[in-house]
Amino acid sequence: MRTIQQENAAVVTAFIEDIANQSVMDSTEQFFAPQIVEAFTGRRYTVDEILVQGEKVIARIFMTTVHSGHFAGNAPTGKTVKLTQFREFRVIDGQITEHRGWFDTATLLPQIQAQ
Repeated sequence: MRTIQQENAAVVTAFIEDIANQSVMDSTEQFFAPQIVEAFTGRRYTVDEILVQGEKVIARIFMTTVHSGHFAGNAPTGKTVKLTQFREFRVIDGQITEHRGWFDTATLLPQIQAQ
């Protein structure tokens, strides 16, 4: 039998990796999130690490994508890049009741800047 924490981690992992939730994963409260969606195509989300404490689940997620449009003053490179995203979820009775996310552009910008 799995613990509540294991169940909550499984619920969040399934949510993140389900392509049907792509638009949810693409959006955050950060002002530049729409620019990321426009500049990076073929986005795929995978869970790197999950931490669970009761109903709170924190996930570090990798978005693997292609830099196909202008972003932060950088012309498209065509490179496949890996962007880190963090998401905080609240899971109650096996259902995600709230979540928010943040992109870590510090991991992205060095990958797309001209060398």
